[in-house]
Amino acid sequence: MQRVLVIGPCGAGKSTLAVELAHKLCLPLIHMDQLNWQPGWVESSKDEIRARLADIVATDRWLIDGTYGGTLGERLDRADTIVYLDYPIRLCVARLLRRIWTYRGRTRPDMTDGCPERFDVGFLFYLMRWNSGPRLRMEGKLTGHEAKIIRLRSPDELQRWADSLSPPSAL
Repeated sequence: MQRVLVIGPCGAGKSTLAVELAHKLCLPLIHMDQLNWQPGWVESSKDEIRARLADIVATDRWLIDGTYGGTLGERLDRADTIVYLDYPIRLCVARLLRRIWTYRGRTRPDMTDGCPERFDVGFLFYLMRWNSGPRLRMEGKLTGHEAKIIRLRSPDELQRWADSLSPPSAL
């Protein structure tokens, strides 16, 4: 695993897994939220994100955390491994609400400085509708990449898989 994507719905634990996995595999970690958001919750343009991603995905080693469907294709083509946290949405909603409460008013470690955690009802509804919209679009983009996908459907499955990994051998 040299070029790894961690994808799934909001609140699944992508960033938490990405930090642990990047450390275990000695890979540079890129959070899509940090590429997308500028201080004050100002969103970058798709062209800006694509330009930043082009430089990253052209390298030989990386771990990118975040689904961001609009730029997923570019990352899927170069990834050798796709870790898909395919968790039940009720679990993701509970985790999202816990994250909002835990970090309320503060910037979380995987987010751009100047973007304090806040409750956003639109974001909550986006997550609640994940299975009927965003998931379907994402799954469509995964077509043709099935051999690279490690689909984990629960935190227990994730733990068993993560425990089975060994660090990369020395070069």
